[in-house]
Amino acid sequence: MIKAGIIGATGYAGAELVRLLLGHKEVEIKWYGSRSYIDQQYASVYQNMFELVDATCMDDNLTELAKQVDVIFTATPQGFLASVLTEEILSQVKIVDLSADFRIKDVEVYEEWYKIEHKSPQFIEEAVYGLCEINREQVKQARLIANPGCYTTCSILTAYPLVKEGLIDTETLIVDAKSGTSGAGRGAKVANLFCEVNENMKAYGVANHRHTPEIEEQLGYAAGKPVYINFTPHLVPMNRGILATEYAKLNKKTDGTLPTYEDIKAVYDKYYKDEKFVRVLPKDIFPETKWVEGSNYVDINFKIDERTGRIIMMGALDNLVKGAAGQAVQNMNLLFGLKESEGLELVPMFP
Repeated sequence: MIKAGIIGATGYAGAELVRLLLGHKEVEIKWYGSRSYIDQQYASVYQNMFELVDATCMDDNLTELAKQVDVIFTATPQGFLASVLTEEILSQVKIVDLSADFRIKDVEVYEEWYKIEHKSPQFIEEAVYGLCEINREQVKQARLIANPGCYTTCSILTAYPLVKEGLIDTETLIVDAKSGTSGAGRGAKVANLFCEVNENMKAYGVANHRHTPEIEEQLGYAAGKPVYINFTPHLVPMNRGILATEYAKLNKKTDGTLPTYEDIKAVYDKYYKDEKFVRVLPKDIFPETKWVEGSNYVDINFKIDERTGRIIMMGALDNLVKGAAGQAVQNMNLLFGLKESEGLELVPMFP
């Protein structure tokens, strides 16, 4: 059995990790870390775990935890892992970090967008960006996984094949995305109160959302050149889900015509036909968050607008599963040579 510890086990992503790992036949959770609830029964924090988890919340002592487990999941605020990570810890245990501390390779970009000093930049270079569908082989060899965010996972996977194959003009790429409120975390914030969110929809982080450089960096690797996008997230009154709608100008083929539906579909199939968790939908069936809720799937489709010469790409996922905890488990499975879908054979919930 793989022994796992979770730091931040009482946040929404941490709680989702608990739910998934309880159903994983190869894993035993040894440490439920939560700075806010030390010495409290985990099931008293999340009553859905009553008679399922008989454990007390512990602290966030990574040095001690590393001696007791094989893998640590850190579902913590930005800056936590970077402030405590050492070579001694990494030499003893594998870490899957759900924060942004090691996602961005340029430390100056990280500090500019997150407004905090990075305390362990020496580990940035070796950290593997844990988007399994793109970096699977690198993940298998890693000690430190930078688990991608929810907006970024959806945005990148939706556009990646077309960027990689040069079918769109990346200078025209616009990402318009919507998220359920669980993406903002469990902390008490006035903006997330029921009366503030219900019957309301709003854009936030306009032109400065901190997931922007993460999307740009990863799509830049695909394009082989710097990519700059307009990314606008919106908060919608639902618990779970991300829907990204992306727009870009299509590059014409050598004969001067636009790529056809069949051309674009062939490219998506080239990259995703063998991917368990990426579903490219039939023609004119467009992703909905309800179709992926509670699962590790990403649903993707597209529509060519011949009138404007643009393509509209759409992707949907559950922000707490494929956008956080499910992706972390997928990375763990790769790290330990397990079946990649182990513990993630989750049928989407409907309604």
